[in-house]
Amino acid sequence: MFVVFVTALFLPSFAQQVVGDVTVKNLIIMIPDGTSLPVVSVSRWIQWYRDGKENLHIDPYFCGTVSTFSSNAPIGDSAPTTSCYMTGYPSQTGFVSTYPSADPDNDIYPVDPSRAYQPLATLFEAARLCIHKSLGLVFTCEFPHATPADCAAHSYERSDYARIIPQMIHNGLSVVMGGGSSYLPSEEEHYLMSNGYSLYKNDLSRVRADTSARIWALFAPKAMDYDIDRDTSLQPSLQEMTRIAIGKLSRNPAGFLLMVEGSKIDWAAHANDPVGMVSDFLAFDRACGEAIDFAKRDGQTAVIIVPDHGNSGFSFGCRDCKGYDKLTKHRLFEVFSQFRRTAESLAYKVAGRPDSEVRDIVREYTGIILSPEELEDICSASHPETVITALYTSHTCFGFTTDGHTGEEVFLAAYHPQGFLPVGRQTNIELNQYLSHILALPPLDEVTAKIFAPHLEVFHDCVYKIEPSTEEVGFPTLLVKKGRKTLTVSPFTNVVKLGKKTIRLNSVVVYMDKTATFYLAQDLRNYLD
Repeated sequence: MFVVFVTALFLPSFAQQVVGDVTVKNLIIMIPDGTSLPVVSVSRWIQWYRDGKENLHIDPYFCGTVSTFSSNAPIGDSAPTTSCYMTGYPSQTGFVSTYPSADPDNDIYPVDPSRAYQPLATLFEAARLCIHKSLGLVFTCEFPHATPADCAAHSYERSDYARIIPQMIHNGLSVVMGGGSSYLPSEEEHYLMSNGYSLYKNDLSRVRADTSARIWALFAPKAMDYDIDRDTSLQPSLQEMTRIAIGKLSRNPAGFLLMVEGSKIDWAAHANDPVGMVSDFLAFDRACGEAIDFAKRDGQTAVIIVPDHGNSGFSFGCRDCKGYDKLTKHRLFEVFSQFRRTAESLAYKVAGRPDSEVRDIVREYTGIILSPEELEDICSASHPETVITALYTSHTCFGFTTDGHTGEEVFLAAYHPQGFLPVGRQTNIELNQYLSHILALPPLDEVTAKIFAPHLEVFHDCVYKIEPSTEEVGFPTLLVKKGRKTLTVSPFTNVVKLGKKTIRLNSVVVYMDKTATFYLAQDLRNYLD
């Protein structure tokens, strides 16, 4: 079996480092999405040059690197790479915590064709169900985006928000903070409020005053703004959201599992915008400082800091900047340090303005005095953001090779109260094994078998049929009969009906149209006895 193989790769090397119990009560996983190592280097230099602070919060905790990859390709997107951190299985592009289909000529490790499209239990699901942890997600993208979704949903298409959103709502998360208020359907709002959650949309002051243990707080219709662009009276920093989340989650005597994502470092890398990359990474680093400070005070918390993949081929030094390797720190960083808006924000500010105002606005927010050619390029562009990102790069010595993901190893930093660290080069598979080990979780395959069994197996001795979707019911429905009892199972929530009685399950039900299969808890069969 594949899982036996990858587990054998992992445990001996870690087990030799520390003798005794290395289990922790709380685990905080910090993911700076799409962050290549040059982003860290440039961010550190900019902080040192601008603020006089030489070290990042994460600097003392670097311990290795991680190779991240998809099941059938060395370069992955956020969906399969974070999925592997969560489940222990690499998967295919776009897959959210779902077993890949077999691609025998290209699969990096063997893939079992019989498991294709099966939802895979995540660290989060296992931590709540098996050891009663509270769960939290903090991010700056919209909540159903790939990385948050990887923790609490299952799909073979990361953009299929219609299926991802209800899973995240119904999967027992205690704290959710970030963007995406426009994605929250009214029926899901009702579910949250009727089940003891505080729900806030674009209301920072009330979030700060909230004293509840369970909360959904969404601060923007879609993604939150870049840290350098945000209105601080309307949107909290990633550091503040991390602090609030830890405060609420730590009330659980059994402990908690929290994922914090610096989501838009990746977005800025796709846009080749060094301002967004650096400012959002530094905001992420401050959130890491918040988590590490808590872990040190608490004495029972581990913190893992790791990107999911690289992005953009960002370089500190480029051939278009002649003599860059001999430039002083002032020549390298002074201009960049004056940039006070991302290209996205600056493009919004200059849109529709006359040329004379554009020149003044750019100078106000960047310190750059535009040449006539640069001014013309911005004012005539159908997409000024692209021109402004090129402007930023042309006035610095930073470069890019692509606007997509890259396949280099990513950095790994960690804090563990007993010093039990994942040192050296890891794979994304091995990192999942480490995380499972310090949480003392049962094998995730066992959890998957319990909560995501095919309906054909669970109801093998019953009469069942799948009713197709209708205009009123957007997804297929599973009807199961045994004797006089009828079970009605709708997918993507944890709510089923036994006759007219509503039953709330401990895990969500997932329907995969690729296999025409409902994946659900094994013990659901007991309701028909």
